[in-house]
Amino acid sequence: QLQLVESGGGLVQPGGSLRLSCVASGFSLDNYAIGWFRQAPGKEREGVSCIRNSGDSTNYADSVKGRFTISRDNAKNTVYLQMNSLKPEDTAVYYCKAYKVVAGLEYDYWGQGTQVTVSS
Repeated sequence: QLQLVESGGGLVQPGGSLRLSCVASGFSLDNYAIGWFRQAPGKEREGVSCIRNSGDSTNYADSVKGRFTISRDNAKNTVYLQMNSLKPEDTAVYYCKAYKVVAGLEYDYWGQGTQVTVSS
């Protein structure tokens, strides 16, 4: 079964840190770009960060730039999102997505999400 599983979410105080993990099973992440997305209650899902399959290029939403860091370990079939200096507005369910385009067709897999709550 092909799936992505996120973990590492939880409750943290403002200013704290969390590291999210996204582990693939049933397929290799080597040829996939990975994106982290989040969805807060009552809001649309938004992109947070992404990393190319080679790991040599990353992008961040302006709202998390300088605070979040995306990385990948293809040997462990895992992508990470290190989140520092967390703010209450970072509260959301965080999802990872693996995607690639082959011959014009997009292939993508989503995880089930992990809850991040930033509150004192």
